[in-house]
Amino acid sequence: MSFQSIVDDVAANWHVYATMPVIAALIGYITKRAAIEMMFRPIDFVGIKGTFIGWQGVIPRNSHRMASIAMDLMTTNLIRPKEIFSRLDPKRVTDELREPLREAVDEITREIMSMYQPTVWEMMPEPAQRMLVRRVQSQAPRIVETLIAEVAENIDDVLDVRDMAVTNLVRDKAVLNRLIRDISRPEMRFIARSGIYFGTVIGLVQVVAWAITHSPWIMPIFGGLTGWLTDWLALKMIFLPRQPKRFAGLVTWQGMFQKRKEEVAVDYGNLIADEILTLQKVLEAVLTGPKSDRLFVMIEREVRRAIDAQLSVAKPLVVVSIGSRRYQEMKQLATRKAIERIPEAVRRVEGYATEAMDVRNTIIDQIKGLTPLQYEGLLRPAFRQDEWKLIAVGAIIGFLVGELQVLLVLPH
Repeated sequence: MSFQSIVDDVAANWHVYATMPVIAALIGYITKRAAIEMMFRPIDFVGIKGTFIGWQGVIPRNSHRMASIAMDLMTTNLIRPKEIFSRLDPKRVTDELREPLREAVDEITREIMSMYQPTVWEMMPEPAQRMLVRRVQSQAPRIVETLIAEVAENIDDVLDVRDMAVTNLVRDKAVLNRLIRDISRPEMRFIARSGIYFGTVIGLVQVVAWAITHSPWIMPIFGGLTGWLTDWLALKMIFLPRQPKRFAGLVTWQGMFQKRKEEVAVDYGNLIADEILTLQKVLEAVLTGPKSDRLFVMIEREVRRAIDAQLSVAKPLVVVSIGSRRYQEMKQLATRKAIERIPEAVRRVEGYATEAMDVRNTIIDQIKGLTPLQYEGLLRPAFRQDEWKLIAVGAIIGFLVGELQVLLVLPH
């Protein structure tokens, strides 16, 4: 085809040529938006179960793997549970609990004595009952203080932070989505907008290719190329290069995510402190997690000591009157009652404990100290394993839109 014939064709079909960069930019944007949404939505599988017909967001579908990778990084590089919990002052916690502790001891003591020594308890005058309760109450703060110090010192024996975090993130996939999405909003916007810029450039190349060949395959091929290449470029530009690098002596570029390290540190610290390592979730893990039995052993030991100490003089008579087995049952019941009170007690100290442990600022400071490669691990796992699927879907969508362009725009 001669140059003059190309000029004449452009003049005759200028509207076709004008739409090519526009549609290419549109393809770039649509494929990016699709790729972003396919990462996070839907949270649950939509389609025919047991087949490949359907879709579940990449992150929710791989929630256990994503959560495990994120929490491995957190427990390896960001927080050390023993250091965090050592910031709690056992005496301060005990002071915060003093009043609810008095009430709990009063109720538990009266309930257990009424159950196991009803005759003796009913025969005791009210002042004698109060004296016994006060004796137990006087020992309770020491027991609590000892327990808190021991738990803080042996936190790894009673709490599996990684298991706790992974369990919560897998159970609530929306939080896992937020963990990834909230720290990458600017990157997600960049991915979407980059489709417009890259698509326009590819569309201009498409104009030249169409003018020379007039092949109907140009539209779908360039559509697929736009979807594939723009997805691939955008993902690479988020993370690479890890350090600022000058290209062709004209442009300096650093991966967008790398450049936002301080901002990401704050967002990540806030989300971990507010959604994952909250005192309530830590307590749930301590009481129900895989290491919970070790906490119960600690509590049971202290409660048994307290009961034996309070009944040291009368113990032989008590054992004789209710039997050794019943005496052991009494101590076990006291332990269970004490454990039942823990959630309510923790709510009383939540403000102090959150401030003292300072998970938020600890994570922020630790993220700022990560190497570029370690820091990349906060977000990169969300893309790495399945990014080829996102790029492939972008290429397919681009190809189909290009084919639609052939049917709707080109002269027939």
